[in-house]
Amino acid sequence: MATPPLTPSDKAQVLAEALPYIRRFQDRTIVVKYGGNAMTDVRLQDSFARDVVLLKLVGMNPVVVHGGGPQIDALLKRIGKQGTFVQGMRVTDEETMDIVEMVLGGQVNKDIVNLINRHGGKAVGITGQDGGFIRATKLLMPNKDNPEEMLDIGQVGEITSIDPSIIEFLDKGDFIPVVAPIGVGEEGETYNINADVVAGKLAEILKAEKLILLTNTPGVLDKDGNLLTGLTPKQIDELFADGTLSGGMLPKISSALDAARSGVRSVHIIDGRVAHSLLLEVLTDQGVGTLIKAK
Repeated sequence: MATPPLTPSDKAQVLAEALPYIRRFQDRTIVVKYGGNAMTDVRLQDSFARDVVLLKLVGMNPVVVHGGGPQIDALLKRIGKQGTFVQGMRVTDEETMDIVEMVLGGQVNKDIVNLINRHGGKAVGITGQDGGFIRATKLLMPNKDNPEEMLDIGQVGEITSIDPSIIEFLDKGDFIPVVAPIGVGEEGETYNINADVVAGKLAEILKAEKLILLTNTPGVLDKDGNLLTGLTPKQIDELFADGTLSGGMLPKISSALDAARSGVRSVHIIDGRVAHSLLLEVLTDQGVGTLIKAK
């Protein structure tokens, strides 16, 4: 069923509701992790780009960090390789790393930059290699069945530092940074880093007002499929313990919680399948998804 058009009165009400949020978040940084269906559905791509451009036009500083899992999997499949994951992290051998760099640093990053620019923004694509922006070292993961055993999952990185100066420089020039989650090591080696982890750490370093993670679900769900609109660290620990949180939600929730504990004012996990979900979260009383609380 088609949505009826807004009357002039409805439009005025929408603008009036948005005004206090525009004032509150003036010149504040909002880090957005862009992934899932929002990246692959043309209608959602357009609504996301318009949302980001509008946030910039009304005086906020959006920073986009993107994933690219489906695109990486598609290219791996073309060469006869199957992607594998451990606790939500992609196992990345040398051949897979070449594909990750090609897809994230090339195809996906440029597509998002072009999309935002086409809708009136001034986007600039960067990876962690540019200017040594994201420094990383090899990530060793504890085996969940034997915590004393550390698992080597290849060229997967753990962030050691982020230099915020390049983001600050772009913000001052009214550019919208679009970040591919690839880090660089001491010897120039490249690392695949989970995009949720990069978004969370970047939000901390930039002292962001908000960290918003777009997902393919309404937010965090309990075992009965009900949306949990607000979560504390204690509740999150319980969801980890009983297995409610698993797979790709593990790094997402961990990064969200770390960001909340490190001073990011609000952290949201929202449904990227909803058109203009970014504006709904930032500029309306309604909000969408799950709010992660620091305590």
